[in-house]
Amino acid sequence: MSTDRTLGSKSNPSKFDCYPDLADDEPYFVIRADDPLSNALVELHAYIGAGQAGAAHNKLAEIMELTRDRPPRPSDSPKYRETFAISSSMEKWREG
Repeated sequence: MSTDRTLGSKSNPSKFDCYPDLADDEPYFVIRADDPLSNALVELHAYIGAGQAGAAHNKLAEIMELTRDRPPRPSDSPKYRETFAISSSMEKWREG
C-alpha cells in the first residue's frame, strides 16, 4: 500500500504537480492508483508525449487486453457521461 513518501501523492507531490498551478476555472481529470488501469494509462500518456509511437501502440494493446474480458461501462452511466463532459470542457477551456 502507500507510505507518506509515495511520489505523486497528496503528502509528497511530484515536482511537476499541477494542482497549485490550476486556474480556478481550469478543468482537470484525476486517475487514482486504485484504478486497475492507472499505471498503464499514465505510461501511455508518457509514451505519446515523448513521441514513442511504437511503445504507445504496445501499451494501448496491453490496456485493451486488460479490459477485454470486463463488461464495458454502460453509455448511460453518469460517470461515463461526466468523463466526456470533462473532456469537452478541457477542449473549450483551451480554445477560450
